[in-house]
Amino acid sequence: MYPVTPTHTEELLKIIHDSAETSDKLPDTTAIQKMIDKHAGERDEMLEGVAYYLNQADIKKRIRYFYKHGVKVVDTDKPNNRISHNWHKLLVQQKVQYLLGKPITFNAEEERFLEVVNDFIDEDFDDCMQELLKNASNKGKEWLHPFVDEEGNFDYLRIPAEEVIPVYDSTKKRSLLYAIRYYDVKNIDDEITRKVELYTDEQIFYYVEHEESLIQDFDYKNNPESHFYDTKGEGYGWGKVPLIEFKNNEEGVSDLIFYKDLIDAYNGNISNNANTFDEMQDIIYELINYSGEDLAEFMTNLRHYKAVAVGEGGGFNMKTAEIPMDSSNTHLDRLEENIYRFGQGVNNNPDKVGNSPTNVAIKNLYSLLDLKANEAERKFRPALHAFFWFFTEYLKMTGQGEYDPTLLQMTFNRSRMTNELEQVQMVNQSTDLSRETRIANHPWVDDVEAELKRIEVEDAEYRNSMPPLTDIEPGTDGEEDEPKRD
Repeated sequence: MYPVTPTHTEELLKIIHDSAETSDKLPDTTAIQKMIDKHAGERDEMLEGVAYYLNQADIKKRIRYFYKHGVKVVDTDKPNNRISHNWHKLLVQQKVQYLLGKPITFNAEEERFLEVVNDFIDEDFDDCMQELLKNASNKGKEWLHPFVDEEGNFDYLRIPAEEVIPVYDSTKKRSLLYAIRYYDVKNIDDEITRKVELYTDEQIFYYVEHEESLIQDFDYKNNPESHFYDTKGEGYGWGKVPLIEFKNNEEGVSDLIFYKDLIDAYNGNISNNANTFDEMQDIIYELINYSGEDLAEFMTNLRHYKAVAVGEGGGFNMKTAEIPMDSSNTHLDRLEENIYRFGQGVNNNPDKVGNSPTNVAIKNLYSLLDLKANEAERKFRPALHAFFWFFTEYLKMTGQGEYDPTLLQMTFNRSRMTNELEQVQMVNQSTDLSRETRIANHPWVDDVEAELKRIEVEDAEYRNSMPPLTDIEPGTDGEEDEPKRD
């Protein structure tokens, strides 16, 4: 059965409808404030993934208690080790570097279009792609804002997902109606001010929070602001909301939710073991017929006088705590294995990989990471096509040509550990393939075109270094003719 509860988009649209002004498309400031308040829970979930990436797991907030006269009291005397293991960052970095460690390769049949794209794509773009995937893995999604700067150049800006509230239409097309961005800024007096921006398909509206309500932000000369301006100062809009969602997966959720419990259990067990180790330094005394009134008196007598008074048949025994290390290590090993399994990562422990694994074994080792990377790549491809729609619109507006962004081909060059000796041998034995194909599959070659040009130059230099052949007249073999006979 389909759920009867309203979706998140339906709830937002209801807020807009209940607080609508004369416009039936845009919300008023009351509706915007309600959506921001409602977004707080989703924002906290996103920031939890960021916290774990920065090694600030829940174990860091653990407090130990004890009961005194039936009242729960914070225990400041007991050891409270809070050891956090950064499994989440390890798994996210594996995913990011595996899928985007090498730059995305673009290709197009129209050479001029490909030349313009390659001129635009640089190291900053490659770094932005990695940041988008890293933050999408932490939060479930991240946003990219294409814009035209003050000098008339096309540019882009990554916007944190926890600052964006998207509102889509309710059709199957799922186009973005508009989006709200909110963030806090600090002035020179360390006072916090909340800024709010409303992105539509034609303009951007700017607000600022004042006395718990939103008012127009007069820091901007033009409010609302057009998306870009021509040389005459006339403003224009893209016709689409200039915000692009880069989702981590179909559900738009963080990778963390699939293995957070396992990380917390691992951190908890390690921290508890550390607490036990610390407590083992303290001897536990078993008192028998102690004649004193309280334990404080017993410890004072033992520390100062090295003796205590006991009754008839009394005494005390000293005991220490012990940790069942075999059981603890087995449990931790199982947790670690499950973190890699459900985190869909690669456990490159030499005990599991071996010293010289075959490429078949390596492929099997990367199988789960491939599944996770495939899901992210499937979401990033349409997002990149949406981004290049804005880029081609800019090219058309500036008279640099009209191009179809859907014809731009993208190749995600994955970084996988390989057995290079085995791969080189296979390349050398594949003599029935073209030179370009063999070079493309060689583990030492990153740029096939550049390698082919280097080979061509070396071949030309070799030919030029050879001594010239002696000129021979046509029809002769270079030997003197025998004397004619009468």
